[in-house]
Amino acid sequence: MNPLERCPCGAPAEYSACCGRYLDADLRPDTAEALMRSRYVAYVRGRSDYLLRTWHPSTRPAMLNLESEPPRWLGLQVRRVQSGGAGDRHGIVEFVARYKVGGRAHRLHETSRFVREEGRWFYVDAVV
Repeated sequence: MNPLERCPCGAPAEYSACCGRYLDADLRPDTAEALMRSRYVAYVRGRSDYLLRTWHPSTRPAMLNLESEPPRWLGLQVRRVQSGGAGDRHGIVEFVARYKVGGRAHRLHETSRFVREEGRWFYVDAVV
């Protein structure tokens, strides 16, 4: 991906100034929404290392096997953000991600829970 291209998370920013700074420059998202958006981009780019690193240890799988035929991610829409700011300890982000697998379109509607520990946000779990 060209770092000057628009970020796949849907924010009106270039990848390098948006989620790229978390995936490629090792900076930490300061909100639950920023973490959720960067995790979406990690799925788009097949970055299981980032996904595991940002998953809370209490719920993180031992390994993450991204499919051999990965979906083609089409877009992300954030529907609701509850808490999850720089001064919060917990946050909830509801979103819809659109994708295609085998030529068929799908939607993932998820409400994700996040926790901030020692200044760092982690994905905990979700209701799909």
